[in-house]
Amino acid sequence: MTDVLEKKKKKKSHFPVRLNLLFFSVFLLFSILILRLGFVQIVYGENFKRELERKEDITIHNPVPRGKMLDRDYNVIVDNVPKRAITYTNMGASQKEMLETAEKLAQLIEKKVDKVTERDKKDFWILKNPERAEALITKDEKALFKAKKLKDNDIYQLKLERIDDELAEITPEEMEVLAIYREFTSGYKFTPQIVKNEDVTAEEFAIVSEHLQSLSGIDTTTDWERAYAHESTLRSILGNVTKTDEGLPADRLDHFLSLGYSRNDRVGKSQLEMQYEDVLHGTKARVKTVTDKAGNVIETEVVSNGKRGKDLVLTVDMDLQNAVEKIIEEELWALKTTPGTALLDRAYVVLMDPNNGEVLTMAGKRLVKNKDTGNLEIQDDALGTITTSYNVGSAVKGATILTGYQTGAITPGTRFDDRAIQIKDTPVKKSYAYLGVLNDVNALKLSSNVYMFHTAFRIGNGVYRFNEPLRLASNTGDMIRNSFASFGLGSRTGIDLPNETTGLKGSSKLPGHIMDLVIGQYDTYSPMQLAQYISTIANGGKRLKPHLVKEIREPIDDTGELGPVFKEIQPTVLNTINAEPGWIERVQLGFEKVYQEPGGTAYKRFLGATYSPAGKTGTAEAFYDGPERSRFGKEPPPVMNLSLVTYAPSKNPKVAMAVIVPWAYQGTTDNGANFRIGRRVLDTYFGMAKSN
Repeated sequence: MTDVLEKKKKKKSHFPVRLNLLFFSVFLLFSILILRLGFVQIVYGENFKRELERKEDITIHNPVPRGKMLDRDYNVIVDNVPKRAITYTNMGASQKEMLETAEKLAQLIEKKVDKVTERDKKDFWILKNPERAEALITKDEKALFKAKKLKDNDIYQLKLERIDDELAEITPEEMEVLAIYREFTSGYKFTPQIVKNEDVTAEEFAIVSEHLQSLSGIDTTTDWERAYAHESTLRSILGNVTKTDEGLPADRLDHFLSLGYSRNDRVGKSQLEMQYEDVLHGTKARVKTVTDKAGNVIETEVVSNGKRGKDLVLTVDMDLQNAVEKIIEEELWALKTTPGTALLDRAYVVLMDPNNGEVLTMAGKRLVKNKDTGNLEIQDDALGTITTSYNVGSAVKGATILTGYQTGAITPGTRFDDRAIQIKDTPVKKSYAYLGVLNDVNALKLSSNVYMFHTAFRIGNGVYRFNEPLRLASNTGDMIRNSFASFGLGSRTGIDLPNETTGLKGSSKLPGHIMDLVIGQYDTYSPMQLAQYISTIANGGKRLKPHLVKEIREPIDDTGELGPVFKEIQPTVLNTINAEPGWIERVQLGFEKVYQEPGGTAYKRFLGATYSPAGKTGTAEAFYDGPERSRFGKEPPPVMNLSLVTYAPSKNPKVAMAVIVPWAYQGTTDNGANFRIGRRVLDTYFGMAKSN
């Protein structure tokens, strides 16, 4: 009995010990937990609190309207027309969130689906049907993926390749969602992307504005579109701006990004819009957006309203430009009714102020066939005045005479007999008629080819004898071209436009081709080069850089008042002709006789002109290389190019003009296209100047 009681006591004595150990362990654990919580609260509490309350400031740059373009009389010719626009800014949303927003927006607006591609549809189907898309991948392919023999992109490509009939499942409503979603994903993070800016109705604009709270990333704003007061006039020179879905041009992407542009910014992509992009694009508006940790927008704050681009004041007189273009159009249509004009399809006119290089008119027109009707239509080709070049004929003879003076080949008053030139084993070369014994001035007046040939022979240290071989120094052509370039012939004029041509230079050094060179029938020149050349002679020997921009001004304000001048474009002298006193005056005298003395090649055409013109005419036999070239095989037909260079008045000139009519006629009947256009243009210029 005693033994039994003793065993019970031993058992009871162990139980409280174990229980105490348990309580102690629990107490110890709770103590550690409390200490840990206290440590976290005291040491890290503020950090965690800040993390929970974390905000992120993001600055979004919104585009502003581009600068306007005005003519020399401050009439607006390129403006901005406001357009309602709906934009999306990706603040870090997932694909699912963007898709949900697109679905909501599709209920409020109509969106065209014409830009949606088949690839877009496939991507959209995969996004909407992830499980079915995954089922398109075989077990073997999945195994290869796990073994890292296939990459994510490989698997995705396989899915794309196997989607076919499934695309028919996409409903018209889903297509509209896809078109919107496509715009969302084509933008960049924190950069506004145009979702719709064409035909946004007032109702759409209003209802979207009302629902902005539920449309994450969506905003309603004002976009801008270029508007042209004179429609097609000078359009090829004014240039173009990239469209909303183009963004930065790929070939200049790095350049623009380095200047702080966004990838989807619209920029000038051609001519004046591109040349003066740095002043036309303006300063973007800056909006600070505050988001919470989840990326939700808490508040927005306008940091700066931005500033519209600066305005360009052009040197062009748009009234004169329109009048000249009308003359070219009328004369082209009239000339097409005359014989031998099957290949005639274009004409160019450049008017410059020879004293400062300002381009007053830069006009070109081209006849093209309508692809649908086959009928001829007229198109603006003002750009052709700097991007195309032609043989211009005798118009260059003033440069030939001055080159002769510079090289010592001739001196003022040197005389040559105008008899035909016969070099052994070459065709006879002559003037259009025998003109007698001529000095330099009368050689210009009567347009003697033979006088220019003899000048070239002397430049090249050649000795001409009838029907004997002739040798010229190997650098003769280079000497002549270098001299011509000092007038602007065969070199870039420096005009403030991109992609100017220098013309084509012949490679032959044969005497016959050198003879062609000095009468304008070998190398080719652009209308702008001719205008610079005649301006250089008109002003006494200064080759001025032609320019289309007269002033850069701060933006016109809301009242329509002109902004202050930011920069005035000053005349730039590229070089001065190396000439002794009296040399250029000698050429000017010859040019005056061309127009104002009986026998001059332009005298009859400008008889009665009250503005005292001077200059040179040009006719060049050339080979046709226009749009119909392919139908003639290896032997294009010979055609006649007509040109005219003029300045007026002959003393203290106010205007210089170059006219080129390529492929004016075939055959022997000169239709006088250069005179018909040139006389009307100068009459119009001085008529308008008199009325102002």
